Amino acid sequence: MNTPLNKRRHFIKQTAVLTAGFLASRLPVKGAVLNINNNIPLTKQIDPSWIKNLYQRGAVTTYLKSKNELQFIGMPVGGINTGTLYLSGDGRLWLWDIFNLNQEGVNPLDISWEDNAHAGKKIRSRDGSAYVAPATANEIRPLEQGFAIKMEHEGKTITRQLRQEDWKEVSFEATYPVGKIKYTDAALPIEITMLAYSPFIPLDETNSGLPATICTIQINNTSNKNIQVDVAAWLENKTALHSATGGKHQRTNTRFKNENITGVFSTVDNMFGNKDKIEKAFDYGTLSLSTLQKNATTSTSIKSINGKDVFGFNETESTTKSISQKLIGSITSKLTITAKQSASIDFIISWHTPNLVIGNGKTLPKEDEGRFYANQFSDAKAVAAYVGANFNMLSSTTLLWLQTWYDSTLPHWFLDRTFLNISAMATTTSHRFKSGRSWAWEGVGACSGNCTHVWQYAQAVGRIFPAIEKDNRQRVDLGIALRQDGGISFRGEFDRRPAIDGQAGTILRVYREHKMCADDTFLKNNWNNTKKAIQFIINQDRNKDGMTDTPMENTLDAVWDGEIAWIVGLCIAGVKAGQLMAVEMKDDAFAEVCKTYVETGKKNMEAELFNGEYFIHKPDAVKGRKKLGSYNTCHIDQVYGQSWAFQVGIDRVIDKEKTLSALRSLWKYNFKADVASYIKEHKGGRPYALPGEGGMIMNTNPKNEPKPFGDDTTWQLGYFHECMSGFEHQVASHLIAENMVDEGLILTRMVHERYHASKRNPFNEIECSDHYARAMASYGTFITACGFDYHGPKGFISFAPKWNKETFKAPFTVAEGWGTYAQNKLGNQQKHSLTVKYGSLKLTTLHFEKMVDQKITQVSAMLNDQKIALKFNQDTTSIQIELSNPNIIKASQSLIIIIK
Repeated sequence: MNTPLNKRRHFIKQTAVLTAGFLASRLPVKGAVLNINNNIPLTKQIDPSWIKNLYQRGAVTTYLKSKNELQFIGMPVGGINTGTLYLSGDGRLWLWDIFNLNQEGVNPLDISWEDNAHAGKKIRSRDGSAYVAPATANEIRPLEQGFAIKMEHEGKTITRQLRQEDWKEVSFEATYPVGKIKYTDAALPIEITMLAYSPFIPLDETNSGLPATICTIQINNTSNKNIQVDVAAWLENKTALHSATGGKHQRTNTRFKNENITGVFSTVDNMFGNKDKIEKAFDYGTLSLSTLQKNATTSTSIKSINGKDVFGFNETESTTKSISQKLIGSITSKLTITAKQSASIDFIISWHTPNLVIGNGKTLPKEDEGRFYANQFSDAKAVAAYVGANFNMLSSTTLLWLQTWYDSTLPHWFLDRTFLNISAMATTTSHRFKSGRSWAWEGVGACSGNCTHVWQYAQAVGRIFPAIEKDNRQRVDLGIALRQDGGISFRGEFDRRPAIDGQAGTILRVYREHKMCADDTFLKNNWNNTKKAIQFIINQDRNKDGMTDTPMENTLDAVWDGEIAWIVGLCIAGVKAGQLMAVEMKDDAFAEVCKTYVETGKKNMEAELFNGEYFIHKPDAVKGRKKLGSYNTCHIDQVYGQSWAFQVGIDRVIDKEKTLSALRSLWKYNFKADVASYIKEHKGGRPYALPGEGGMIMNTNPKNEPKPFGDDTTWQLGYFHECMSGFEHQVASHLIAENMVDEGLILTRMVHERYHASKRNPFNEIECSDHYARAMASYGTFITACGFDYHGPKGFISFAPKWNKETFKAPFTVAEGWGTYAQNKLGNQQKHSLTVKYGSLKLTTLHFEKMVDQKITQVSAMLNDQKIALKFNQDTTSIQIELSNPNIIKASQSLIIIIK
């Protein structure tokens, strides 16, 4: 591993290389009218042909060795809540943050950022050091691991490792949760493909949380002759990576075999006479390398990983070595591949490091110490045995999800960027304690305690693993974090203060979690505490004008005075969700209280916080603009409440025309195709967009006021001059929801380009540290692109795609299943189909847009060739279909609706 000094030298060299790329923006801009004071192009004049291309289906996102695009790739390929294990661009595993180190950032080094605006500054992990100096796979390989092949060809023995140095071309298909790497060399009669992943099954958080990685190596024989290929895999025993010391501890590799798998089991223990119990160390645990291949042979120790030694064999059942000596176990297997055919072999790498403790272990209860997977498995060998025994189900269902996600008319790049951020769940951002409770940082190792004002932006987990979010609402937000006054402590046990934006967002999350249930049990069980939390929001409106005005913590790490549009609107949306839940709970009196608050707040927000162009921050009548605030500036989250409302099927909570004006203002004043001139003039922000890169600035000063952010500005002012992807994703989702689709796609593509593999890790969107939770707002952009809404207890589903309406296809997830939705138009007929791939979907009501400007006269529904009785009603733009009885669509079944 490189030293900090070498890392800094690497950065200086890298900066020179990357600057040219940064200055050549990928966004074609024909020209722009520049606002000199704010350095914001008022007229973007983006090439229309480039925008048109954003809508195209395109090809799978593929990065190439020949384009120098592999070095930064780190796809998380461990189970969710099991640590961080990266897949590199050439198929080797790296980082190995699976040993409970609780470090901040994937590579926690302070980096010098030697540009004119930030001369002398040190960039920490929480400031974005991995953005300006991303780690490369070769820098962080604390243990030896890899694969190799050996074959006879033209009278020579050919040995090649599966790494980019050994192949003419290596390509990486970035299709999370499965990485696909291809190795090619025209001089050889074979082509090799490796699939690497951990089991990932939406709705099944347990089988998606296995501490294991599967690597399937497929070899295609391109010749007209049968060939024999030896395949080798190896793994170094680095158990107790940080704690094991020479003279006290030793490591052992042991051969094992059961009915499903063959492998090497790696352990660590005390040497004779050592009283220090290594099994109590934070990083104590076991590792395992295994295969499903029946004829495989195992070696408990090989000399090296170079040349032919990797294919060596020893007959020893176990090998023990001191900590100072390398101990590498291996598996080899022979594949005979007939002409023009292929063969494959599956390897399983598993780990078991159960002693997870957050912080000093004093804040959290004792039952939370340790990892959840330790309840299921005694060691890494047991993990491998489970994966081996259930391999067909785990593998086929993971690949079924992969196929379902990408079987869509939506662009490949869009599907990538809106989904891949859920990989943060498979990093040390997120954990699951032995008690079963989910717990998370904001980003890797930074800012503790399931922070409400950050995690409420994240839309992915509630749709993909809804049980995790339901448990967090019930056990944490409405449980241990709920105060007597209804306030929700915004970091659980770690900070007893509520954050007003986190409070409102959490109420919206309760509503989302309710709608992602099959029945209303969750809401019934949590209604009393939910009601207290809603009332808390209402109580923060001191002057009873429907606009919260109690100074309270918010996500920009400050307490602002006055009436602030983005907080007011978010609270209105939260209370509106409360009103809808109260109606379902038949709590009419409280529903009326919520309704009054929403109507009053909406009226006053539109009258008092709209400056004719966008929504603002009204200063406190007494304190004025003394403290930091957004005031009359154009703030990225100003209509966030409406954006959140669209995520859960709530219509308007803010006037449509004023909302559109606000969004147009954000596009006019805050979006930049190249941030270079802006960050040159506005110093202090963290480096989440560099010269040559585009994005949306957090806060701008269109009125050119001399002190736009108040008189006594503090360090938090730097946030206003940044491009933080989580905020950008929520704006992009809102733009698309309001039919500003071009703008929404451009903004999403700007984030996508900032994280292109030629610059940095595509799978690591950075804010306060790596794999930042707020970035999972990107899934909300997918939701609004599909116009998706779902209410499980009511058996309701709705789709209203924002483009390609006449030929549209996309995946969906619901309470108990997932599958594919498609709609087509042919003449005056439109067809809608829902095909369940996994689980089931219970439906009573369906809602679609009309694709013809004519009255609908006939609707029919078929479920597996059985006609279903129904009735329907329509207006000028949509149709609602009521099935006569609730119908359950099971896996492999399709419901087909024909509208004429």
